[in-house]
Amino acid sequence: MDLQVSSLHFDADEKLVSFINGKVQKLEIFCDKIIAGQVFLRLDKSSNNENKIAEIKLTIPGRELFAKRKCKSFEEATDLACQALKKQVAKYKDK
Repeated sequence: MDLQVSSLHFDADEKLVSFINGKVQKLEIFCDKIIAGQVFLRLDKSSNNENKIAEIKLTIPGRELFAKRKCKSFEEATDLACQALKKQVAKYKDK
């Protein structure tokens, strides 16, 4: 799978990027037909603690799967988005 990680309005450190790569690559265990993935990391301008947003888009033949989560940390948001995508991939495989 070809995976791109983009951070908007800040620079993501290597540790965060490798964490995200590991989480998203694990989705290939559930579906080996994933062509590409894009991860967008953004900081929300709100004043509360939950201002980190992770958006993940996976390209599968004939379909695109998407999940977006907002949490206190990028790691937590990525983890929750991957869990949502895991459910979407399972539904895709059942069809």
